Amino acid sequence: MQARIIQCICIAFFGLLLAPAVVGQGYKSYDLTVDGDTINRVDAQGKKQGPWVLRVEEVRGEPGYEEEGLFKNDYKDGYWRRYSLQGDLVAVEHYMLGGKDGLQQYFTFFGNLEREETWRGYNPDAPYDTIAVYGAGSNEIVDFKIVKAEPYSVRHGVWKYYDEGRLMRSEEYDRNNLVIPKETATAPVKEKPKEVEKTAEMLEWEKKNRGKKGALRDGRTGM
Repeated sequence: MQARIIQCICIAFFGLLLAPAVVGQGYKSYDLTVDGDTINRVDAQGKKQGPWVLRVEEVRGEPGYEEEGLFKNDYKDGYWRRYSLQGDLVAVEHYMLGGKDGLQQYFTFFGNLEREETWRGYNPDAPYDTIAVYGAGSNEIVDFKIVKAEPYSVRHGVWKYYDEGRLMRSEEYDRNNLVIPKETATAPVKEKPKEVEKTAEMLEWEKKNRGKKGALRDGRTGM
């Protein structure tokens, strides 16, 4: 009985030793979490795959951080979350083929929303893109042209800036071009001069001098 127990313990022990090798089979390198899950995987071609946790230490006064998300064929893909080294959530970003795509949110160390950005990432299913051509020195679109799409990530959409949760200002981008709102100001309306109410003396003077050239009124009521 004792020999059987020792045999079971040995099998379990060797099973634990072999588990990482089985789980990490096919990967050039990887790390293990406290739960035994593989992260930070690098495949046989040297490409990052699956869940990753990255740590950046504080450098020259810039705060350090940790971020976690997925890699797909060496590119960041999907949602990534960034934390301060104290564990506070400071950013939620979305990636496509390594470039930012869609809504990105950034938070203060107190948890308040600080900024929202909207980006447009490269879409491999759309090999061509239509871009606007703006007039020189103006915000008017004068033409459109079709170009071959290249991997990129540009500001595209509405960006919002907050202060303690209150929206302070916003701006809009069209493929990295800041959209300047058109002013709706109209030309000032000229007011008609108010008609002076004529006295009886004024009416009498106009009656006597109607048709006379160069007639001047000297302020006297009698003529």
